[in-house]
Amino acid sequence: MSTKNMVKYTFLAVLTAFSLICNAQINLQQGKWKAALHRTDGKEIPFELKIQTQGKTTICYVVNDTEQLKTEISKISKDSVLIKMPVFESSFRVKIINKDSISGVWVKGGSVKDLVMPFSATSKDSRFPKGSAGNASVKGKWKIEFTRADQSVRLAIGEFTQNGQKVGGSVLTPSGDYRYLDGRIIGDSLMISTFDGIHALVFSAKIKGDTIKGTLYSGATSLEKWTAVKDLNVKLEAPVTALKEGESGRLDFSFKDLEGNVVSINDQRFKDKVVVLQLMGSWCPNCMDEMAFLSDYYRKNKNRGVEVIALAYELSTDEARSRKSLQKFQQQFKVEYPMLITGVTAGDPEKTQKTLPQLNAIKVFPTSIILDKKGW
Repeated sequence: MSTKNMVKYTFLAVLTAFSLICNAQINLQQGKWKAALHRTDGKEIPFELKIQTQGKTTICYVVNDTEQLKTEISKISKDSVLIKMPVFESSFRVKIINKDSISGVWVKGGSVKDLVMPFSATSKDSRFPKGSAGNASVKGKWKIEFTRADQSVRLAIGEFTQNGQKVGGSVLTPSGDYRYLDGRIIGDSLMISTFDGIHALVFSAKIKGDTIKGTLYSGATSLEKWTAVKDLNVKLEAPVTALKEGESGRLDFSFKDLEGNVVSINDQRFKDKVVVLQLMGSWCPNCMDEMAFLSDYYRKNKNRGVEVIALAYELSTDEARSRKSLQKFQQQFKVEYPMLITGVTAGDPEKTQKTLPQLNAIKVFPTSIILDKKGW
């Protein structure tokens, strides 16, 4: 057999073996699991997994209230498993201790270095400990003040639902929201958390009438004190991206799409059409929600003179890394409109000037800009 054929058949054998490993049934207890990320201060960020077996395939979901995120789970070896989040540069590398227990690390891609946190999960416990119900209620809207380590304050709105001891809802900040929160009330204590592949946080607090006071633990080390008071009319001032004062020119840009083709706002495809510009990043949880909406909207309205262009601001200027991460978004949400890599990071203080200099500032992600048929 020639060397070329030996290489070919060896590659096929390895590929087949890998496929069998990926599709092998993983011996884990089916049902709900308590998962936890372990912080350097000894605190944990709990969330829920749901394990199911369908035929010879083991499926793992990350559960937050009404949302279930289906992960990609594969066997690496006899007792090792890789669990990838459906979007984001986020995954778990774990060892199977027994059918009721796994442990390992969570790895999240970063702009400078990856975040690595210890992780464990068990089918024997629930997301939060069980306890007796009290008379405390958090249902409704709340004005929240977070106090950072430097004593500066940031404002937010909490909107919670409650059914008995079970609590859901979200917290809205000027730059986005914390998506699906899930937790419990035990006596006068509130415990509510979320994990979506990027957000990893838990709120712990005491409830006293129409006041809540507690601590927000986020990621490996971040900690903020928070206070909330009930306020049905609470509002936030939203950051606005607009044309610079005195600027009258049309937006003008050209960037590569995920296939390496240059796409320009001046292309014939966009002429005399309403164009929605989606300023986003594949690291951004709220961008995931916006993309789910816009992708569906575009499929239903693309024949009505509407176009959408996503402009991506990633964690690094590595084009290959950005493309790989954005392709997960494209596949997950079946995106049919162009996704363009700006080559400028989300954290670059000159990102607006480098990409859309006619604008005053790109302040938050996601940001949507709607251009009329004349390009304004």
